[in-house]
Amino acid sequence: MDLDLQNSGLLLLTAAVVAMLSRRLRLPYSVGLVTAGILLALAPFAPQVELTKDLIFTVLLPPLLFEAAFYLSWPHLRRDIPVIVVLATLGVVLSGCVTALGMRYLAGWEWTAALVFGALIAATDPVSVIATFKEAKAHGRTLLLIETESLFNDGTAAVAFAVVIATASGAQFSTLEVTGMLVKMIGGGIICGAVVALGALLLTGRTNDHLVEITFTTVAAYGSFLLADRFGMSGVLATITAGLVMGNYKGAGTISPQGKLAVQAFWEYAAFVANSFVFLLIGMREARQNFAPTWGPALIAIALVVLGRAAAIYPCCLLFARSSLQVSTRQQHVLFWGGLRGALALALALGLPPSMPGRQQVMAVSFAVVAFSIFVQGLTTAPFLRRIGEIPR
Repeated sequence: MDLDLQNSGLLLLTAAVVAMLSRRLRLPYSVGLVTAGILLALAPFAPQVELTKDLIFTVLLPPLLFEAAFYLSWPHLRRDIPVIVVLATLGVVLSGCVTALGMRYLAGWEWTAALVFGALIAATDPVSVIATFKEAKAHGRTLLLIETESLFNDGTAAVAFAVVIATASGAQFSTLEVTGMLVKMIGGGIICGAVVALGALLLTGRTNDHLVEITFTTVAAYGSFLLADRFGMSGVLATITAGLVMGNYKGAGTISPQGKLAVQAFWEYAAFVANSFVFLLIGMREARQNFAPTWGPALIAIALVVLGRAAAIYPCCLLFARSSLQVSTRQQHVLFWGGLRGALALALALGLPPSMPGRQQVMAVSFAVVAFSIFVQGLTTAPFLRRIGEIPR
């Protein structure tokens, strides 16, 4: 069932109560929401809402991505673009390869299932990462690196996932064709987002009505995503670009000072609602997932995903060790442990073709990895940041 009024109301009420309790108990909000979702799924009045790829991608993800990008500072981001690009491309490939090889030879999976799982789990999840680090009150360059990497690594993972799925169906790709897909998805997504954002700003500059300004930002967030997705480009990168442009553009036609306050308040609330729904629905789906048949591969997968993350961070950061963009050892540790998985991986897993061999196993193991990421990494991230001095004790 879709998110109708009754289901939405119950989820919102649950989210508000969990927010209050999480603050009192000093628990990460995302962990509280997933726990509440598990309990809610077991209740007799549980809302009949199914977590699907379309629900995550076309309803819940755009406001979260747009709000995060809207607050990114372009001058700070521009300095670290080389580091972010390497982590979001080479890092994702290394992580996916380690995981896929491990699942093939340690878990005994067929190559198709192993490669699909490696591709969908390689990228970190911006929803989980941003929620966890904002709540931990992280700041500075470390926050910038972890957030922007999680926002931008979708392009590489999406191309790898598309290539693996197509190959499993019998298609064959040359290196040139894969490069073309990468350029189309990443470059096309960025261009789509920039064009939609500039068009929205052009219209926004003709009004001082804050309600109209909010409406144009909403059109930019969802319109950029849907337009890019319609033409086979990265909707995630399109929405991120739209948010980045609308939050940083200083020319004629910008949002009015009064409108900016209203826009910020609106998107803060929209992100809160979308974030709450994502984690509640993940919890409800986790409660219905039977992990018993796949506990062995799940444990192997968790270890491999952690190992793959190490392979993605430390060698890539070593490339900048003798430059002005050097990433400190402490920051590398944060990037390693803070690379959470979540809604994006689940959306890709839920969207796997029903005929794909090993689909159910891939889905179950993906949910197990996300559960580990939320409960283990999510609960320990803030204490870890305090211990290494990234945030005050």
